[in-house]
Order: sequence, then structure tokens, then C-alpha cells
Amino acid sequence: MNDPNEQAVESDVPRQTFELEECGFLEVPKKWRKFYRHWGGPGDVLGPNEIICPVCKVVIRSKREIRVGDRLYCMPCMSRMVVVLAEDGSLDTEVIY
Repeated sequence: MNDPNEQAVESDVPRQTFELEECGFLEVPKKWRKFYRHWGGPGDVLGPNEIICPVCKVVIRSKREIRVGDRLYCMPCMSRMVVVLAEDGSLDTEVIY
């Protein structure tokens, strides 16, 4: 993955898309509820279109696959973040505001 050409090939791969259903997250307006869900604890498995907000521990969901460099907004805590690669190779977020 350190090869710049390999990274360019990965970005050319089209993103997966997902159909989102409302998960009962009542803390945001109805229009935005399908983009958030409550974190279920250590046994909860995240999909390729989900990431945890480090501030309020809510799962942010997207219609598209989440990748490094994506910018996200958490409406419940009003945090803005960018997706980064964690040391263990998983996706993580870094709060920018």
C-alpha cells in the first residue's frame, strides 16, 4: 500500500452503495434518522458504510462505502471529522471541529 500507483488503483474502484432504513434514532430530525444509529457495544459489528463518532459514540451511516479522506458530520454532537487509517489497519476518525 506504500506504492503510489497501488493507491491510485484503489481509488478507481467504484464505491459500494447501500439502501438505508431507519433504525429508530429519534435524537435527530426525521429526515436524517436513517443516517444514524445507536452503538450496540463491543459486540456490534460495523458495516463498510458505518463509522463511530469518537465524541458521542453514535454510529454514522452513509449510502456509500466510507473510505480514508472522507469528511463526515455528526448531527447529534455537531462534530466534523475526517476518516483516517488506524494503526491496526481499520478505519477511524479524527475530529477537526
